Order: sequence, then C-alpha cells, then structure tokens
Amino acid sequence: MAKRPPKSIGLRTEPDLPLKSRAPAARDPKQPRLPFDPMPDRIEPCLALLASKPPTGDDWAFEIKWDGYRLAVHVEPTKVRILTRGGHDWTTRFSAIEQAAKDLGAATMILDGEAVVLDDQGRSDFGALQNALGGRGGKRNAGAAIFYAFDLLYLDGHDITRMDQGERRMLLESVLTEKDGPIRLSEEIEADGEILLQTACEHGLEGIIAKHRRRPYRSGRTGDWLKIKCVQSESFVVVGYEPSTTMPGAVASLLLAARKGDTLVYVGSVGTGFKDKVARSLKQQLDLMPIEHPPVRIKGKNIVYSRPELIAEIEFRAWTGDGKLRHASFKGLRDDSEAPDMYEID
Repeated sequence: MAKRPPKSIGLRTEPDLPLKSRAPAARDPKQPRLPFDPMPDRIEPCLALLASKPPTGDDWAFEIKWDGYRLAVHVEPTKVRILTRGGHDWTTRFSAIEQAAKDLGAATMILDGEAVVLDDQGRSDFGALQNALGGRGGKRNAGAAIFYAFDLLYLDGHDITRMDQGERRMLLESVLTEKDGPIRLSEEIEADGEILLQTACEHGLEGIIAKHRRRPYRSGRTGDWLKIKCVQSESFVVVGYEPSTTMPGAVASLLLAARKGDTLVYVGSVGTGFKDKVARSLKQQLDLMPIEHPPVRIKGKNIVYSRPELIAEIEFRAWTGDGKLRHASFKGLRDDSEAPDMYEID
C-alpha cells in the first residue's frame, strides 16, 4: 500500500528564524564513484570522405576546410603533447600552440584540429606553413602557426568520443571562448551547403567540410565527415624529374604516380607552382635517392628516376581521358611523418 504524503515538510514559517540544514554525513565507502576514463595516448583521427557535392538536411553541419597539418593537442595533467595524424610528437615545432593549450584552464583534454598559416586575406596557405616549419622534415618552430580546433575528444577525465558531434561541439565551444590567439575555434557556419561551397570557392578557399551532427567520433573514413573541394588537391608520389634546360641544378618538372593496388601508375608531371629555390632543392633531394629499376616507365629522353619516397601535394583541375592530371600545380611536399594519403586509383 502506498504511503500517504506528510501533512508538513517541516519548514519554519517564522521569518526571523534561519533555515538550518542537516550536517553532512560521512561518505559511505560502499557508495559508487563516477568512473573516469583513462586518457588515451593517441586516438586515430576521423577522416573526411571526398564528395562531389554538399549533403542536404538538418543533420549536417558545415565548416571551412583548412589547408595545413592535422594535429591532436593533448592537454595532460603535467604537460601538453601535440601529435601529428601519424602519431609523431611535434610539440617543439608549435611552442605558441603548446603554451596556449596550457592556458585553456581544463585539467585534461584532447583537441582535434588543423595547424595553418594564414595569408593576408585570412586564407590558410600550405606553402607558408611549410616555410614556417623549415620545409619537408624541417623542425623549425612555426611561431606564426594557428591551431583551428574543430572537435573535442576528451575532457576532464571523460572520453566523449561516444557523444554525438552536436554534443561534442557544444562542449568545444564552451572550452574555446577566445577568438584570437594561437588556438581558435573552427567556426560552424549556418548556411545551405551549396551556397556555402560557392562562396568558399569565390573567396579562393579550398572547400568545405560537412559533419553529421548525430554521429559519434569514429576513426577512419566512415562518411560521417565529408569534404567538398573547390579545386581538386591530392597527394602523389614523386618517381623522378625532368631537369631544367634553362636553370642548371634545378628541376623543370616532377613526375608523379598514384597507387593502384600494390603497384604505382604514372599520372603525369607538374612543372608549375615552385620557385627557383624550391626547384633546386627538389633536384638535390631527388639526386640523393637514385633507383636502379624504376617503379613506372615514362616516355622521354632526359628523365631521371628516383626512389618513390617524396609525397607531393598537387592541385589540379581535372583528369584527362588517358588518366593524367590536367593543369597540375605543385603546392609542397608532405612530411612522411604526417602519414599523408597517397591518391589511389580504383
């Protein structure tokens, strides 16, 4: 039988008498404690799947696509670690970001984002970031770099990757309240995807990112995140070069290949996008990695083959009918410790 509610809950009605609470009791050792999640050493990043057009519907959120180095900033109880996508520690290369992470105030967190250098129009410039770091393999401190955080994976002892993207986003916005400084929030833009993409392209940006608001953070290329680009840009392996006939000690063009299964397929050359100093530096690097049996055969008289080790980021407009890059332009070399994606042919 249900108990009747009491006629009174014992409040004093006299205004001159103070309310008193019961003295706190000692904690019962049998009472369960809220569990904490061990802070992971590293989380494999969620990767954006290339799409031809933006998705539609209220479940999708949009951001600008940044052109830089993907990083995870680990704020730990006694230090900060800045890890590349491949898991390499680059903390010493981003000391300003490291200090800004210490100043955020949270005891522990993991921020997912992109380190960039902005041009005078506020656009991310991959070449400028590389120069700030000292080139491929460079270990210079990139003081001009800014970290745009676009996700939060761990906060004050709790793994929040199981939460929906929209929920993680709310927590991220509560952590990052400063609009300036080395660590900034990658803004979520309320707009129609098609209109946003058109605007991004008109302003010379690389493209946009779409994220499903109701999905947890899942490592790999699951389709929860999509990238829609204004201009195609992919990573290809350098398999050789053609020497310049007008500038001794420099390359005239780089020879590029993509992966197809376990083999490499020649996809054309790139002869624009690098200045004289870079053209000479590329020749010096490639001359130090000769190869006896080229991985691909290319028609030409003055071709110099090299070991397929350098990964170049190439911007291009389209593919030709015979599978070559059209209007290719060199953007820079990717650092192998960043674990870049080499383009794969289906």
